[in-house]
Amino acid sequence: MKILTIKTLSKSVLFFLLINSNLFAQDEKVTVSQNPKFENLLNEKRKINASITVNDVYKIQIYNGDSETSKKILTDFKRDFLDFDATIIFNTPAYKVWVGNFKTRIEAEKKLMIFKKRYPNAFVIKPNK
Repeated sequence: MKILTIKTLSKSVLFFLLINSNLFAQDEKVTVSQNPKFENLLNEKRKINASITVNDVYKIQIYNGDSETSKKILTDFKRDFLDFDATIIFNTPAYKVWVGNFKTRIEAEKKLMIFKKRYPNAFVIKPNK
């Protein structure tokens, strides 16, 4: 008959625990509740990011000038043209109102004809970055 020493016994218990560690795992489900306003905020952030993206897209600049006028023009534009993104860009010393994210210059030129009726100084740009 074999006698187990404390050292051998502790190694055996440790080995048993390691092999059967899944027996001691916790099976608890976590439920996350999220405020619906958070999803709305994320959607707004996505829109803003999309309107600022400048890689491989064309935009139309409808205004170049002071801060207050650019804010008014942006507000008026967003009210009149709901389907287009628009943003204000500050490039020292002027504020610029850029609209749209057009994949091709032709697409931008078509929309430019519509915008020129209201904003005669508007023109197509392709921002660098």
